[in-house]
Amino acid sequence: MTNVRQQFIEFSVSAGVLRFGEFITKAGRTSPYFFNAGLFNDGANLGKLADFYAQTLIDSGIEFDMLFGPAYKGITLASATAVALAARGRNVPFAFNRKEAKDHGEGGTMVGAKLQGRVVIIDDVISAGTSVRESVDMIRAAGATPCAVLIALDRMERSGKDDALSPHSAVQEVTQAYGMPVISIGNLDDLLEYISDAGAHPEQAQYKDAVAAYRRRYGIN
Repeated sequence: MTNVRQQFIEFSVSAGVLRFGEFITKAGRTSPYFFNAGLFNDGANLGKLADFYAQTLIDSGIEFDMLFGPAYKGITLASATAVALAARGRNVPFAFNRKEAKDHGEGGTMVGAKLQGRVVIIDDVISAGTSVRESVDMIRAAGATPCAVLIALDRMERSGKDDALSPHSAVQEVTQAYGMPVISIGNLDDLLEYISDAGAHPEQAQYKDAVAAYRRRYGIN
């Protein structure tokens, strides 16, 4: 695990965003961990999170012209990442959408800079891929090119029902469907490596076996 990825997992745990226990996921599965980026809800934590997004995007080497944040979580994430990129000498525009069209003023569903060039979609996680699909459609409709998706955590989890699991994760399906990379700051393997260090993280290490079992049942190869 790279230093940046390790720091991100540690930061998420310390901020209470990455939690361990027993949680029901959107897919109805009982998961031994849960990641809720909405809990990065103060200025200091949001600023640090944006630094991770910005550094990961820069390190990826992907060429891009602007950022797009799908409503709702993506709005804050794209805005904060744009600020963090500017602090690193890369000043890029950003845009986001409304869920409902505005019927006065400038109208429409888009807010911010005009969508153009190579656009990176910024979100927290990819579950069913619905948000990405809608974002891709909006970006292409504006004549721009979606070039990558940047998320916080890749659960590396196969999609579908328990009795009909797909061989691919939602992240892999997005990559295949749209021919663009999905970059994550951290992933499930990073999380497992983190909790495997019982000496450094005794409170989380007790969940190692449960997370590993969940990975074997639902994880991609």
